[in-house]
Amino acid sequence: MFLKNISETIAFGKDFVTNLEPQSIVILKGPIGAGKTSFVQGIGQGLCIKESITSPTFSLSNHYGSGSMYLIHMDLYRIESSLSARELFIEEEEELEINNGLLIIEWPELVEPIIEKYWEIEINYASQDGRNFNIYEPESSKNL
Repeated sequence: MFLKNISETIAFGKDFVTNLEPQSIVILKGPIGAGKTSFVQGIGQGLCIKESITSPTFSLSNHYGSGSMYLIHMDLYRIESSLSARELFIEEEEELEINNGLLIIEWPELVEPIIEKYWEIEINYASQDGRNFNIYEPESSKNL
């Protein structure tokens, strides 16, 4: 799917959230600046979250509880240790279960092998000014 700009990316996230059930996990792959956080902002709009959704690059995870579903947004970009990434994921997975919400992970490569079921979204720069989105439903995830 080709999206022309940030507005379309946010709108797509807002619409995409209707596909997600409580306790869904979504992993986002793509280069820096591809639009991963913008997509999550759209999901936040779809959930009617009141807080401003920002990149959790430095905090590692942000939690949003004001919407129709609890949202946990993780970013593992700065984590180099597989063990540290997995420990953080396990903590956030517990929060996901407790709050019956959604977990979205940017830069998921270190934890992807231990996630049983997830949506995968790959975002890449297009040859035009825009982004190409590839969406894989949980049934077709690589590790299932």
